Amino acid sequence: MSQQTAARGRAVWALVITSVAGFMAALDNLVVTTALPSIRDDLGGALHDLEWTVSAYTLTFAVLLMFGAALGDRFGRRRLFLVGITIFTGASAAAALAPGIDALIAARAVQGVGAAIMMPLTLTLLTAAVPAAKRGLVYGIWGAVTGLAVASGPLIGGSLTEHISWQWIFWLNVPLGLVLLPLARLRLAESYGTGAPLDVPGTLLASGGLFGIVYGLVRGPADGWTAPLVLTGLLAGAALLPGFVLYGTRAKNPMLPMRLFRSRAFSGINAASMLMFLGMFGSIFLLSQYMQGVLGYSPTEAGLRMLPWTGMPMLVAPIAGMLADRIGGRPVVATGLFLQAAGLGYLAYVLTTDASYGIQLPGLVISGIGMALFFAPASAVVMSSVRAAEQGIASGANNALREIGGALGIAIMSSIFAAQGGYETGQTFVDGLRPALMTGAALVALAGVAALCIPGRRKPESGTEQPAPHARVLETAGH
Repeated sequence: MSQQTAARGRAVWALVITSVAGFMAALDNLVVTTALPSIRDDLGGALHDLEWTVSAYTLTFAVLLMFGAALGDRFGRRRLFLVGITIFTGASAAAALAPGIDALIAARAVQGVGAAIMMPLTLTLLTAAVPAAKRGLVYGIWGAVTGLAVASGPLIGGSLTEHISWQWIFWLNVPLGLVLLPLARLRLAESYGTGAPLDVPGTLLASGGLFGIVYGLVRGPADGWTAPLVLTGLLAGAALLPGFVLYGTRAKNPMLPMRLFRSRAFSGINAASMLMFLGMFGSIFLLSQYMQGVLGYSPTEAGLRMLPWTGMPMLVAPIAGMLADRIGGRPVVATGLFLQAAGLGYLAYVLTTDASYGIQLPGLVISGIGMALFFAPASAVVMSSVRAAEQGIASGANNALREIGGALGIAIMSSIFAAQGGYETGQTFVDGLRPALMTGAALVALAGVAALCIPGRRKPESGTEQPAPHARVLETAGH
């Protein structure tokens, strides 16, 4: 076997393994939402308990992502990737076997720990296995799979709950994890980051700050924004996060070096990612309920009717990756974000208590194309905006900001929905949905503006060789 054939085989295996792992971690963000009524019937629990079956995963996932990336850089990315898969798979089985609501919440929190270790290492392992000239295409496929998981969580959760049982939304992860463990051990190469000591103070500051903010945002709509625990979480988070930033500017080996944000590429793509997830998560959360509660579709029927949006990344994202290789990531990312904003704005304008599916379809298609154009080039820009040894840090930071954006989106758009409408009738639901979707559209459009701040491709000077596609952004990244 030639070296070229062996390298191609390693790249294919890396793409398959990291895509499946990313799918599992991303899927569990929203997969539980359509199963909550069945979980309540089976295990009992108050509304507060049911909300924690969603937020326990989001919280641990969000606050430990950067630490998971740092552990991989320090002790070996493949080794920690295997640890993350093991934790995630075991916790999924525990969730499926949970005898009560408290045990389910605990298992969901442990799932988040496994995902926080596993998810940021998927891109660093993939990057190490793929030549720079081919990364646009493979990032596109990886982004398509991950984006589909995020958007189709309600469909998969609803279908499994409706046709089998809610436990299968967790059992689904177990065979996948058991297959990935030996494959990752045999087919992925080990790699390390800078080898710097673990940043315990920075980890505590970041985790505490993010936990406080996310806890307050998740619990605020239910408990009230002036509830003691909500206020404590928000105020503590607001104090700890600036402390984390200040610490990152002065520490010798910080978990997230603040100098990375001097790069317009790194700052722009992270701002765009957080804002995009903010608008997208909140919109999917409310639109799924609109299709079921107002239009009367079953969970499966609602998910199927959202496929023009949720399924579009599988078709468009690989093309977006190749486009990014040809013309650069900035125009593709920005175009995708503006298209998604337009799609959400259209839906906000046309949705009524009896809107036909044909009326909704253009908005769903436009949003789907926009989301697909975002995922693959965004991943490429993140990974190419820093040095190779810091890609684990960059991946963890980007994924953490996406998760925070998702939690923010559900909290903010649910608050707008509750202030302008409610669940009393179909009309009151639409009255709250429309301004919430307009807010989501505005936030995604703002993400498009942030994407325009990313440096464009440099034209090669006469007589010089043009650099590889994914090295171009690196030239402007904090040097």
